[in-house]
Amino acid sequence: MKKLIVKLVAVSTLALSLTAISTPQTKASAATTHQVQSGDTLWLIGKKHGISVNTLMSANRKSSHVLLVGEKLVIPQSITSNEMDLLARLVHAEAKGEPYAGKVAVATVVLNRVDSSLFPNTINGVIYQKDQGYYAFSPVKNGAINQPADNSAKAAVKEALAFRGMGKGSLYFYNPKTAKSTWITSREVTTVIGNHRFAK
Repeated sequence: MKKLIVKLVAVSTLALSLTAISTPQTKASAATTHQVQSGDTLWLIGKKHGISVNTLMSANRKSSHVLLVGEKLVIPQSITSNEMDLLARLVHAEAKGEPYAGKVAVATVVLNRVDSSLFPNTINGVIYQKDQGYYAFSPVKNGAINQPADNSAKAAVKEALAFRGMGKGSLYFYNPKTAKSTWITSREVTTVIGNHRFAK
């Protein structure tokens, strides 16, 4: 009888330990997963969560874009909420009045710079980069970056994050009507959207 009581206590203790261990993990994974619904695509999921399709596929070991309803996908964190806000504020300041595609392209330039060995490897580092006393982006110098981003700029950032790694590699953008640098105008143009030329 004594052995049976000791055994039951040991089993109960083990069960409580396992419950204590598994509960936080379940909560953590619930915050970083997405259950596939009818109509979902990797692109739409990437846009919703601000994560590149390539990263989404890699994190879930997917070799194709096929999704099954009910399937659970891991959503790794791509950038922090502070970085997302900073990038959206830059897009808002740089591309106000530009077409939505131009806003996505401006955000993409920043992300391409983060991924390039030629620039700092963080969003903050890229946006606040100074070279020979000059800021890389005029809204940092004139303070416009401190204005809150609108919904269009926020959506453009999420779309750029979903598109990350699949574009033409633009590292620069400028307005040919106001650009004074002959160096920037000598760069290879990748696309023109609205008043901006994008280049690498």
